Amino acid sequence: MSLPFYQRSHQHYDLSYRNKDLRTTVSHYQQEKKRSAIYTQGSTAYSSRSSAAHRQESQAFRQASAASFQQQASQYALSSDVSRKAASAYDYGSSHGLTDSSLLLDDYSSKLSPKPKRAKHSLLSGEEKENLPSDYMVPIFSGRQKHVSGITDTEEERIKEAAAYIAQRNLLASEEGITTSKQSTASKQSTASKQSTVSKQSTASRQSTASKQSMVSKQATSTLQQEETFEKKSRKVAIREKAERLSLRKTLEETEAYHAKLNEDHLLHAPEFIIKPRSHTVWEKENVKLHCSIAGWPEPRVTWYKNQVPINVHANPGKYIIESRYGMHTLEINACDFEDTAQYRASAMNVKGELSAYASVVVKRYKGEFDETRFHAGASTMPLSFAVTPYGYASKFEIHFDDKFDVSFGREGETMSLGCRVVITPEIKHFQPEIQWYRNGVPLSPSKWVQTLWSGERATLTFSHLNKEDEGLYTIRVRMGEYYEQYSAYVFVRDADAEIEGAPAAPLDVKCLEANKDYIIISWKQPAVDGGSPILGYFIDKCEVGTDSWSQCNDTPVKFARFPVTGLIEGRSYIFRVRAVNKTGIGFPSRVSEPVAALDPAEKARLKSRPSAPWTGQIIVTEEEPSEGIVPGPPTDLSVTEATRSYVVLSWKPPRQRGHEGIMYFVEKCEAGTENWQRVNTELPVKSPRFALFDLAEGKSYCFRVRCSNSAGVGEPSDATEVTVVGDKLDIPKAPGKIIPSRNTDTSVVVSWEESTDAKELVGYYIEASVAGSGKWEPCNNNPVKGSRFTCHGLVTGQSYIFRVRAVNAAGLSEYSQDSEAIEVKAAIAPPSPPHDITCLESFRDSMVLGWKQPDKIGGAEITGYYVNYREVIDGVPGKWREANVKAVSEEAYKISNLKENMVYQFQVAAMNMAGLGAPSAVSECFKCEEWTIAVPGPPHSLKCSEVRKDSLVLQWKPPVHSGRTPVTGYFVDVKEAKAKEDQWRGLNEAAIKNVYLKVRGLKEGVSYVFRVRAINQVGVGKPSDLAGPVVAETRPGTKEVVVNVDDDGVISLNFECDQMTPKSEFSWSKDYVSTEDSPRLEVESKGNKTKMTFKDLGMDDLGIYSCDVTDTDGIASSYLIDEEELKRLLALSHDHKFPTVPVKSELAVEILEKGQVRFWMQAEKLSGNAKVNYIFNEKEIFEGPKYKMHIDRNTGIIEMFMEKLQDEDEGTYTFQLQDGKATNHSTVVLIGDVFKKLQKEAEFQRQEWIRKQGPHFAEYLSWEVTGECNVLLKCKVANIKKETHIVWYKDEREISVDEKHDFKDGICTLLITEFSKKDAGIYEVILKDDRGKDKSRLKLVDEAFKELMTEVCKKIALSATDLKIQSTAEGIRLYSFVTYYVEDLKVNWSHNGAAVRYSDRVKTGVTGEQIWLQINEPTPNDKGKYIMELFDGKTGHQKTVDLSGQAYDEAYAEFQRLKQAAIAEKALNLTCNVWGDPPPEVSWLKNEKALASDDHCNLKFEAGKTAYFTINGVSTADSGKYGLVVKNKYGSETSDFTVSVFIPEEEARMAALEAQKGGKKAK
Repeated sequence: MSLPFYQRSHQHYDLSYRNKDLRTTVSHYQQEKKRSAIYTQGSTAYSSRSSAAHRQESQAFRQASAASFQQQASQYALSSDVSRKAASAYDYGSSHGLTDSSLLLDDYSSKLSPKPKRAKHSLLSGEEKENLPSDYMVPIFSGRQKHVSGITDTEEERIKEAAAYIAQRNLLASEEGITTSKQSTASKQSTASKQSTVSKQSTASRQSTASKQSMVSKQATSTLQQEETFEKKSRKVAIREKAERLSLRKTLEETEAYHAKLNEDHLLHAPEFIIKPRSHTVWEKENVKLHCSIAGWPEPRVTWYKNQVPINVHANPGKYIIESRYGMHTLEINACDFEDTAQYRASAMNVKGELSAYASVVVKRYKGEFDETRFHAGASTMPLSFAVTPYGYASKFEIHFDDKFDVSFGREGETMSLGCRVVITPEIKHFQPEIQWYRNGVPLSPSKWVQTLWSGERATLTFSHLNKEDEGLYTIRVRMGEYYEQYSAYVFVRDADAEIEGAPAAPLDVKCLEANKDYIIISWKQPAVDGGSPILGYFIDKCEVGTDSWSQCNDTPVKFARFPVTGLIEGRSYIFRVRAVNKTGIGFPSRVSEPVAALDPAEKARLKSRPSAPWTGQIIVTEEEPSEGIVPGPPTDLSVTEATRSYVVLSWKPPRQRGHEGIMYFVEKCEAGTENWQRVNTELPVKSPRFALFDLAEGKSYCFRVRCSNSAGVGEPSDATEVTVVGDKLDIPKAPGKIIPSRNTDTSVVVSWEESTDAKELVGYYIEASVAGSGKWEPCNNNPVKGSRFTCHGLVTGQSYIFRVRAVNAAGLSEYSQDSEAIEVKAAIAPPSPPHDITCLESFRDSMVLGWKQPDKIGGAEITGYYVNYREVIDGVPGKWREANVKAVSEEAYKISNLKENMVYQFQVAAMNMAGLGAPSAVSECFKCEEWTIAVPGPPHSLKCSEVRKDSLVLQWKPPVHSGRTPVTGYFVDVKEAKAKEDQWRGLNEAAIKNVYLKVRGLKEGVSYVFRVRAINQVGVGKPSDLAGPVVAETRPGTKEVVVNVDDDGVISLNFECDQMTPKSEFSWSKDYVSTEDSPRLEVESKGNKTKMTFKDLGMDDLGIYSCDVTDTDGIASSYLIDEEELKRLLALSHDHKFPTVPVKSELAVEILEKGQVRFWMQAEKLSGNAKVNYIFNEKEIFEGPKYKMHIDRNTGIIEMFMEKLQDEDEGTYTFQLQDGKATNHSTVVLIGDVFKKLQKEAEFQRQEWIRKQGPHFAEYLSWEVTGECNVLLKCKVANIKKETHIVWYKDEREISVDEKHDFKDGICTLLITEFSKKDAGIYEVILKDDRGKDKSRLKLVDEAFKELMTEVCKKIALSATDLKIQSTAEGIRLYSFVTYYVEDLKVNWSHNGAAVRYSDRVKTGVTGEQIWLQINEPTPNDKGKYIMELFDGKTGHQKTVDLSGQAYDEAYAEFQRLKQAAIAEKALNLTCNVWGDPPPEVSWLKNEKALASDDHCNLKFEAGKTAYFTINGVSTADSGKYGLVVKNKYGSETSDFTVSVFIPEEEARMAALEAQKGGKKAK
């Protein structure tokens, strides 16, 4: 939107948002630095006028000029509307130097000067300029009036110049030297004829102001008489000024006529703020002005509001001044006080709508003692005072801060130091200043958390362990005598990284609000960071002083930020901490509180007043024995002092009737509406007249009362309290409103807001910031701030942020406010700093070429031009300054013409940006204007360092303006360290270089360098240029380099990114440091903070250094070298990208999935989002459908195709064809013949397996295992079973009955077969079944499988055999061994002395039950020796050995003889049988299939459930028969039969003889 014509070149409006008082003070400060001081807090500077004398003189001048100019203004009043508008425009011009004294007095010293004026900027369009007379320039005295401030030598001269100039400017005197009073009279007479035409219109006005003017005119007359000697003006000047006024009036009339012809309908638009009012912070009793500039048609009507209430200037005469001139609207507040601290609103309204802008005014009170008169005069801070030192004399001190600490950022748990160097002049030995540190205005004392140090010249504040309580505004105040100076900066403390991700941050400011014998109330502040989920509450921990044992005080989290801790020991001291908890976990604990003792306040006061011993952290309280017993009366004034959802606090007064002994209290409660009183503290009486109750039902109503007790008994209850509803009485505050961010610096933003309404016990506010569009919020402060304004630091320059605020009190945190509008972080615009290093580049007979360096600070806006002033110097005395150029020059060099030959000149340069003209540079050295006839070249100029890194930089320059007699042929570059002497310059190049740039290498990191350049021609080397630098060799954080890139199409480009751009920054590409803007071989594209330069056809012509500079930054640049080697590499890479292939990690493969599905898959190394795959089967493309399912994972590069089932027609060749952009690839797998059939069979098997596993099934099929008891265990593992699942065992298709039901707890099913033998061979099968289906498992134990199992059984039996033992019997000697049980498959072999035993009637072997024996009847000495029993399991033999010789044989033989004799004396039959079973079996005996009972003749025994004994005493032939042993338990029974035959040996011999005789007879 275009500005009104009268604002296009008007450089004044708002002038970087600084008021006129501030500009005046800055101007005075440049001339007399000792007469002002600047008080700085954070990033805000406050300034006002300089001296009381200036104020007094300006006041007198105001009165004098008012009378004169009010009278003269009425003389120019015209009857027509056009004339009135012209007059108002004339008044506007006068406000900047013509007639309006009310505005003039604000800054007359800087706006008015009798120096020759340059031509001003015209306020008219180009067409309007053509219509003006050629002899005149239209002056607007505001155009440059602010830039001449500070040119005159003293303040007094400026005042005199202003007074004299105003008194003479409208007079048309014909003589030079006419005094001011005469000029005033002549002016009145000369205007009398003009007034006659408008006398009727002005009569009323003159009468209404006559009384005022009479008094003012007297004052003006006296003042003008005093000023008449100060300055004289020539007739020529007066005539020129009148002609300028007439020309201005004519131009305004023509402009008004032109706009009257325009169609107003086309110009209508709503109000728009060109410049919004800016917030101010001022001292009490100062004046403040709020400015805003508004555009709109029709002209908007502006109304000012204070806290949303319209400002009435008539209600407070003199308090407010509201002015509106040509779109610039001003609200001036005079003599500010605390009541003026408010939010002000400017509301602009016309027929198209209404728009408002806000600004805040904060009024601060100066805390020191000060001179009221000087303060009213406008002094910005206290003047330098005279302090009385210990030596008895007064000294004037100046205090300055150097190497100051800036806004600092730390993290919890870290250490930090703040410090600055203090310079005090004059320096007095042994008289040290008083150093005091403050946090948020509160003095700091040394503690375990913070220590202070004063070294004599440097003050330091050190934090040993940062906590969020340490966040705030820190101020150092240095006092010398009665005068002090201070400096402030903010310290931010971020939360420590949580141990548990998502846990809340630590609370802060844990304090003890109230303490007594029974409880201590703890308070804290909620943290700003909740970890991503709401905080559920807080845990309070306590620790007795002197111990390290922390204990938790509450079992459930409390949300209210206050809590009474009970269970304390009277007299002990405690410290406390608080932890926050959310659904993720518990955060870090807060900083511990200060120690507090569990004592009543009165007891604490008594102990402090009479300390009896050093404090030990424990107080022992004793009570005297009562002299008499008096039952105490009821307590009084019982009330509920605090009630939350977690607890209620009661307070009362002790009873009057209490006796001399101590009393205790019992607290009772009852629900409202009932009389059911319950004692709360039954076990532990209360000692203090305060008590906290817990475990009350939230939302219920209660009444409370208290009883007193002592040794005499329990007294009557107190009056009950009123009904109390359990719940939080303190409401959470409402969200703040109207969040308004405003620019501050390039890394900070000032955020203001409307405070929460009806907020009680407000703790403060938390402010959060978020990069616009990111959705990620970060806290700006971790310690709540009070007020409605906060400066958010640590932001990224150029980034856009939004802000929100929430309020906090003990009840919790409010909802977030609405998000603010987005604001870009950048410094507020200000005029640039002065240029520097002015030098003469070339000199002619009547002209000179000057060069200079750009200002160090450009004020946040691009420099639009420079203005050059010059003055003659005659005999060392400088003359008046003159303007060298009317139009601003954009280059840093300018040729000044029309100079005098051989005259000496001085120069100064001022830079300009959109905020206005900056201060002029320092005066240059003297240069003589003369024709240069030297043969060597002049100095190069405009040296610039770029691409600064830790070991290199690029130096650029421009050729000298004066080349000498012959052209420049090259350059020499010199360098030295900045601190080195002049004789330490060294050249960087031995031979002259033709380029106007040089890459300087080999620098030392961190060292500061300066450079200079010398030009050479055929005659010789010229004088060196001005120095470039100093420049520190360092690579700044965040530095980025130019990166080469080859895209998928093989296009080669150079890319650069900059994160520190300003809105006006641009990328500038160059080749060999010459701009490539018009190069046909390159194409540049820039977007945001990124730029790309593309080569259209990279070739040999493109070799060189390509650099990219970022304008409007602090020298950000980078370059890239393309030489022949790099060219070859890039071209090869481009070819690969033009004809690419998709890289493959894994070729196409096939696998069978769990359900029998077939998965074809392959993996590429990388796939883009545009990758495509074609699936080919037998040279035909197949597509996704019921049979084929395709999937591409572009993140992993996996390509898949699934088939539910392989059928015969699916035999063939499968191919995946890949296409990713231009890149292609393919992979094939062949499924034909046996390969396909095997895969098909496996797929079908897997499918059936999946179906089987849907119901109960076998995870492990049936198998066997031989146990340690030589039994066979059949087992299987089952899965997917439930309570109704059944299991059935079969052998040879016959069900096996199992007594116990399987519980499937471990998923293992077993079947135990004891004494496994051939009869157990067969096919075993087990079946699982329920309503979901069934599954079976078979195990064949026949043939080879049975043999394998029997081999294992025999092996186990052989391994169970005991060692061979020797037993003597009546018949001989028996060798035997026991096994678990015996089977026929176990082969038994005996050997004697290495030879196999030959069995006979005398030597026999056999097995009886589990006993394997070798019987030797009637042993002889030949039977002595070593016997071996070998048990062969089918694969391996297992041996047992016994030695039957020596003593073993002799003892066994002797026992044999003894038993033989005993048997002859009384023959008896002894039989033994070993029995096994679980549970132990029952034993019975049979003889001839009839039950046999035990008696004296036949003794039957069964011992230990294992051994059965059968003994027949006195054996006779009647004992012959068939006997049987029957064993039985619940699992079954078994019978062992044996036959007993009894015969008489004599009869046997006789019968044998008879048989022999019969045989002999037959033979005959």
